Amino acid sequence: MDSDFTSEGAYRDLRGHQIFNYEWADNGEAVVLLHGGLSQTSHWDYVLVPELEPDFHLFAYDRAGHGYTSDRAGSYHFDFQTKEAIAYLEDVVKEPAHLIGWSDGGIIALMVAIQRPDLVKSIVAIGANYDHTGTSIDMPFVPASEEDQDEYNRTSPDAPHTLNEKIKKMLDIWKVEPTLTPADLAKIEVPVLVLAGDDDVISHHHTITLYEALPLGQLAIIPGTSHIVPKEKPGLFNAMISHFLGDLSYPVTKMPIRRVSNQPGE
Repeated sequence: MDSDFTSEGAYRDLRGHQIFNYEWADNGEAVVLLHGGLSQTSHWDYVLVPELEPDFHLFAYDRAGHGYTSDRAGSYHFDFQTKEAIAYLEDVVKEPAHLIGWSDGGIIALMVAIQRPDLVKSIVAIGANYDHTGTSIDMPFVPASEEDQDEYNRTSPDAPHTLNEKIKKMLDIWKVEPTLTPADLAKIEVPVLVLAGDDDVISHHHTITLYEALPLGQLAIIPGTSHIVPKEKPGLFNAMISHFLGDLSYPVTKMPIRRVSNQPGE
């Protein structure tokens, strides 16, 4: 596709199911954008694509039951979404990739790296939790707004009434999933940038625990932002991700504290 920072997307078969796929010009190593839960690619690709597309080969897709991709049985569970992401990396991307995941997309990126480390070069996990207890608020069911329902009616292959059903289903799953542990996270051997807003829905304690469990973790808390950090301070957000992807070597600092005991090669 032309290098114009946009992609209209198109349906593509992924092991018997039609997913809505996006692919931009091949300008370097593969990067896969993983959208949040109850969201879709078009809700955030416009933030990152202009910054990254000149130097990378960007991919994205709407997960089953999201955006332009129809629902499937069990599709909102994280195990399903992780298997779907692995299939996407194997069949569409066809090479190890940098994964940039927002919210549920960040969780999926972590799970892919644990299960299939051969497919992952690095991760940016934005507002992600590794355990369902990491959220700092309870999220009661609120029916979809008229605006959200109108968008759903235009984009989703599923019947209009299924939007509120999906919201309820996702809320129930968020109460019990994911269930990763710090020991699971310690298996991730690629560089990971843990990024969050300073007023994120994920608790700061949980975010720091996530960061500290990762052997090659880096931490960024963007001031004056919430869980919607990519849209609230896109310039700072993009700069941090570009800097991270531009130098994935082990951080060498002038006053190491946490990193003293896990220097490369020791």
